[in-house]
Amino acid sequence: MSTKKAIFFDRDGTLIVDKIYLNNPDEIEYLPGVFQALRDLRDAGYVFFVVTNQSGVPRGLVSVNNLVEIHNRIRFAFAEHGIDILSFYYAPYLTDSNHFYRKPNPGMLLQATEEFNIDLGQSWMIGDRMIDVEAGHRAGTRSILLTTSIHKDDNLQQHASPEGSFSSVAESVPFILQHTTSSDENII
Repeated sequence: MSTKKAIFFDRDGTLIVDKIYLNNPDEIEYLPGVFQALRDLRDAGYVFFVVTNQSGVPRGLVSVNNLVEIHNRIRFAFAEHGIDILSFYYAPYLTDSNHFYRKPNPGMLLQATEEFNIDLGQSWMIGDRMIDVEAGHRAGTRSILLTTSIHKDDNLQQHASPEGSFSSVAESVPFILQHTTSSDENII
């Protein structure tokens, strides 16, 4: 079975507006340009996953049923634009947890890799926090940091720098495509 190249996306502040503990599926708001950006990346041969920390679940601020519905609606909205998000992974652990699935740990990315036969060396992690960048690096991907917001918990010196920094997913596409190899180039 051939391996696939993937892009792992953080959810809030990356694909949708960060509403801080989004619990109402009717409040999903997509960031500008994300649908076209993912179509361009899809056309370059990438498959997609969403990997999101959800500390609102153990805090009692986000219900698991609503979280599942939010992900279903996001998947449907992208599907309407011809984009298949293969799977959503979420880590329902508090911020002080060092659980293997909570970013900056690579658990969600590694689970997707195992389930979908992903080539991490040809893959990317995109998110708006340095913990996203670090999760990608720990998993073996290259990483993009979205600079739309600065989070007080981001210690830039604590983690390796991203391969690129951009203000949106759409702005990162040319950089990713410039650093993409076709599957033919990987055949020896």
